Amino acid sequence: METKITPSANVLIIDDEQGLAALIARILELEGFHLFKAYTAKEGLKTLMLEDIHVVISDVKLPDINGVELVKLIKEKKPYVEVINLTAHGTISDSVKAIKNGGFDYITKGDDNDKIIPLVYKAAEKAQFQLRVFNLEARITGKYSFDHILGKSKAITQAIDIAKKVAPTDTTVLLLGETGTGKEVFAESIHYESSRRLQPFVAVNCSSFPSELLESELFGYKAGAFTGALKDRKGLFEEANNGTIFLDEVGEMSLELQAKLLRVLESRTFIKIGDTQTTKVNIRILAATNRDLQKEADTGRFRLDLFYRLSVFTIKLPSLNERKEDIELIAKHYLKQFADKVNKRVERMSDEFLQVLTQHQWKGNVRELKNVIERVVILAEKNIIGVELLPIEFRTTYIDTEALDLESIEKQHIYKVLNHTHGNKTEAARLLNIGLTTLYRKLEHYTLA
Repeated sequence: METKITPSANVLIIDDEQGLAALIARILELEGFHLFKAYTAKEGLKTLMLEDIHVVISDVKLPDINGVELVKLIKEKKPYVEVINLTAHGTISDSVKAIKNGGFDYITKGDDNDKIIPLVYKAAEKAQFQLRVFNLEARITGKYSFDHILGKSKAITQAIDIAKKVAPTDTTVLLLGETGTGKEVFAESIHYESSRRLQPFVAVNCSSFPSELLESELFGYKAGAFTGALKDRKGLFEEANNGTIFLDEVGEMSLELQAKLLRVLESRTFIKIGDTQTTKVNIRILAATNRDLQKEADTGRFRLDLFYRLSVFTIKLPSLNERKEDIELIAKHYLKQFADKVNKRVERMSDEFLQVLTQHQWKGNVRELKNVIERVVILAEKNIIGVELLPIEFRTTYIDTEALDLESIEKQHIYKVLNHTHGNKTEAARLLNIGLTTLYRKLEHYTLA
């Protein structure tokens, strides 16, 4: 039994024969479809953009444009919409052209009237499926788009602008930057704004595996290649076929593996462990490192030919310390994210807190900042985040130049001593020449405990 489309499917009829348009509309309305009518191509295109149309039924002979050509215009504006052409005198050439332009079907008026209802059902089913895929693709692309990279500073916007230009190509990209600067985030955005967006994105950290294991992870192996290899296994290059593979910390790769990676870059082929045949893949390679690969190549620790192949297009990602003006924006973003996650009403950060974040030297960059914000949100008991929630090494770097009263000076001195002792309170009390109980009392008074 044929499954019918729900009445939510919308059909647009474009025909200058108003009587016929009204008749087809009435038939389809009785089937539960929502109908829209237009009498020219221009009017039809306007309706298409204003309404959520799934199927268009268009006459071939329209006053302002040929209906077969209209198919192409409709597909350019809304690719998921299906188009059925109607004609009084069908020709093979028009039929072929309509299908070539993306039309769903081409039928003759009168002779094929009994085909219209089942044809519209099929077209609507296909269009609604394509719309779901289209919306899913838009959500995926939106989630990983460059618009989701946080920051307004010149340094980060320049990096984003460069990445946007190379994303639609198939060019190999080398991302350079310190740990935590967002190299994988950039790699994901490059992939999801390329023509490979619906294909796999596979990320591998080359520093996470011993050299022997990394080889089998990347290239796979044949059954019997080594002890424990009981069956064939695909490697990550095969898993990424038709998509993108991201090789993070590529500078950690052994020279032997570098030679194999060079072959993949040059020929898109490799040989699995234990195999004698080559495996061909269609992939885009993105790589990243926090090392100076040019210097590594000069000293023989990295292949110079591989460096040249990887660095066809290089993007340098700025450290957080190079874009201090972005710290507040990033911190507020993660504050909301983690507050929602743990269901807390933590609404803002104190000026002191933001000043400390700005003064801090972020060795772990955005990743470190994200971890700090998650920590303080978990500890927060009020709706405002203060410096007392920060780890001790943050608080000791903060000097309140506006408050030089005796208590402020004592508080800052205790900060410094605790930082010196790495939080060891017994040692701090000894250096301060006060009792441990006195120190605990002062820590509680200054909300440092």
